[in-house]
Amino acid sequence: MALWIVIGIIVLIIIWIISTYNSFITLGERVGNAKGQIATQIESRWDAVKSLIDATKKYSQHEAEVLENVTESRASLGSGASVSELEKDAGQLDSVVSRLIAVSESYPDLKASEVYQNTMESIDKYENNVRQSRMIYNDVVARYNRKVRVIPSNIVASLFGFRSKEYFQGTESKQDMPSWD
Repeated sequence: MALWIVIGIIVLIIIWIISTYNSFITLGERVGNAKGQIATQIESRWDAVKSLIDATKKYSQHEAEVLENVTESRASLGSGASVSELEKDAGQLDSVVSRLIAVSESYPDLKASEVYQNTMESIDKYENNVRQSRMIYNDVVARYNRKVRVIPSNIVASLFGFRSKEYFQGTESKQDMPSWD
């Protein structure tokens, strides 16, 4: 009888370990998916910026070429990109958008053009999507990190090498939405 109890306890522990391991895998996949969504939204913003650069060419060839060089030199992002790489890329994009806004101030016809206005609206939409994606990412990371740290699942986490994930941090430049006016 005691042997059956011991076997039953061992089976329950094995089932719990497998279940906990699988939940780590699931949460890890969700973290990767959420990060991939952020990368996708950032790529969409870059596409909108490239469209805006094309519109800028009519008004300032030199400025458009400088900005085109920046967009061509950047590395493509994916779900494997680190949080710091995503933040660096977003900062680079913000710099390009700021320069485009400055160029538009020098060329009122550009600022008034329908292409410019529609593209700036798209950039704003993608910026909102990135914010939403970051919030979702941080929420998923919070659930994952909590599971890594709480007892008893932290035992399985340490056994199989599951480590806490990095959060996206708010930056002062991102506290307010950029103004396209």
